Amino acid sequence: MIRSDRLFGLVAVLAALAYIASAWNLPPGNMFDALGPRAFPIIVGCGVLISALAMILRPDPEPDWPGLPTLASLALATVVLVGYAYALKPLGFLLPTAIAAGILSWQISGRPGLAAATGIGLSVGLFVIFRYALGLGLFALPRALAG
Repeated sequence: MIRSDRLFGLVAVLAALAYIASAWNLPPGNMFDALGPRAFPIIVGCGVLISALAMILRPDPEPDWPGLPTLASLALATVVLVGYAYALKPLGFLLPTAIAAGILSWQISGRPGLAAATGIGLSVGLFVIFRYALGLGLFALPRALAG
């Protein structure tokens, strides 16, 4: 069945039209920008619209959907990443990043010791890169502990 592509194409058409309509309402640009702020969002919306119409008119054959274990793994990864986003501000960078990277590494490798080491290594390594090489204002630990 080709229903899934056509259904997604229809949703994408509606989203593209809403995006183009909202971009059309942007205020005009200044004299230095001839196209104004509308041009780029409208071009992106038109690209999405053309792609969505192509999905409706020439859908692919029905895909083989993953099994329940794969969907459960994807759901766990989604929950971990959403939790990570909410935990960053109150807990700082190091602890949530180590936990999230460890869980996601465990999903990939299945070896808990290696996953924990990967989580800790990624957490510290990314903190050093983001804080000192890129100059981002990250907090390593919760602000209450940092002072």
